[in-house]
Amino acid sequence: MEDVAAQAGVSRALLYRHFPSKHALFAAVYQHAADQLLARTRFDPADSLVEQLIQGMDVHLDYFVANRNAVLAANRVLAGDPVIQTIMTNELDALRARLLAVLPLADESAREAVSGVLRSWLVFVQVLCVDWLTHETCTRVELRDVCIGAVLGALRPLLAEDPAPEWPL
Repeated sequence: MEDVAAQAGVSRALLYRHFPSKHALFAAVYQHAADQLLARTRFDPADSLVEQLIQGMDVHLDYFVANRNAVLAANRVLAGDPVIQTIMTNELDALRARLLAVLPLADESAREAVSGVLRSWLVFVQVLCVDWLTHETCTRVELRDVCIGAVLGALRPLLAEDPAPEWPL
């Protein structure tokens, strides 16, 4: 906390007034990062679903690579912490809701099935990315394409039309 205060140019007392513990500081930093990732991930119906998925995956992977230690700490060391878990869950729920809004659903009855697939896929992506950050067993592009291919394959049977007839590339 002393190093953080010094780098921020504030007193330790001021830092502790806003963040009573290291945990509170980390949670605030992690929440800020989640908010920034959501803001930078765009879902534009003018773009194809594949373009939207590529953009969203690239934003997240850029952040994960640049902040490898924080991402690994949040997903491994602090994953069981209720505050960190809530931040993660809220971000994944927001991404799921935004994806649901751009998918060609046949009707409302398909929404629940698609929502469940998206929830599971987002957890899959989270776990796969954490593993990849630990042991880069493939390239970044391969990782991104595996994630995109997985969701497209899982969604195709549930949608009124193929969301990505151009995929696989």
